[in-house]
Amino acid sequence: MADRRSPARASVVVIGFGRFGSAVAESLVRMGHDVLGIDEDPVLVQRWADDLTHVAQADTTDDVALRQLGLGDYERAVVAIGTDIEASVLTVLALAEVGVPDIWAKAITRKHGKILARVGAHHVVYPEYSMGKRVAHMIAGGMIDYFEFDDEFSIARTVAPSFTWDKPLADSALRRTHGVTIVGVERSGEDFTFAHSETVVHRHDQLIVSGPTPRVEGFCTLS
Repeated sequence: MADRRSPARASVVVIGFGRFGSAVAESLVRMGHDVLGIDEDPVLVQRWADDLTHVAQADTTDDVALRQLGLGDYERAVVAIGTDIEASVLTVLALAEVGVPDIWAKAITRKHGKILARVGAHHVVYPEYSMGKRVAHMIAGGMIDYFEFDDEFSIARTVAPSFTWDKPLADSALRRTHGVTIVGVERSGEDFTFAHSETVVHRHDQLIVSGPTPRVEGFCTLS
């Protein structure tokens, strides 16, 4: 086990060093969080030893092993185990039994996700499904980027339609006419600008649009 900082400061444990788990762990470290990464594969554990705050090789389906690692003291856990559904479910169950208060788990099917939720996962994510849906919206919906929340609320980045050019947002009345809110404006060579009613939109600007998913989808198809 490699340890670069005090375990008491660590707040997140990431289990599984596949593409998803390693990306989550690496991003958390880059954001300044202490991360304990765990995997059964000693080669993967060694590979990540210098990049994460702590690493450990362990069978995460065993709650005794998790207690020995002190996982009950961690605020959050991410179960990023891929195709081994049994190991994924048993790991979530073991984390719940040791008292981790906030458990995130990757699911590969809807049925898998339902089981994870029933045994203790507080948040279930579907990376492949979410990314596929996001890319589909970007391809078909005139969006540069897109993110949808569970409650049918979305945020997208799109090129400003022509009817918004060279006038303040208040004159376009987008909330009244299209049911969307412009959160910000991105312009080449300039810093991101939070939008307000007096913000003037120019040709080639990119708008950060938020609102109910159908409204955002409709707005992003306008030209």
